[in-house]
Amino acid sequence: MLAAIPLLVVPVGAYAVLALTLGGGLFSIHAQALLTRPLFHLTTAGGGVWPVSAADLLLAAALIVAFIDLIRGMGDRRAAMVNHALSIALFVACLAAMLVAPAFANSTFFLITLMVLLDLAAGFIATMGQDADERA
Repeated sequence: MLAAIPLLVVPVGAYAVLALTLGGGLFSIHAQALLTRPLFHLTTAGGGVWPVSAADLLLAAALIVAFIDLIRGMGDRRAAMVNHALSIALFVACLAAMLVAPAFANSTFFLITLMVLLDLAAGFIATMGQDADERA
């Protein structure tokens, strides 16, 4: 049953831990400022300087996790249904956090929430496609 848990729980949880510990709590408005502060700088071949923040790293990791979750979701039908239900719960939790807690009302968490929504929609579409293939 662990295979049914949406992997996007990991970046959502990581954001929550970072925002709540670094940002000063649930109702802090400083989470985005702290998460977007550059951790290090990379110099490109053309001489440009790219500041990389914790928010950038978290979004990159969330994209990789979303991709893995999409590929993983093509398996067992029963696990897929549990995954859909848990993905809906995760999306509702993300949406509620954005609306209620100032620490979650920013672009970084919005993009993670959007990834959760797209993963949910892609899972439903893939399941419908598998159902159509089985009926044909």
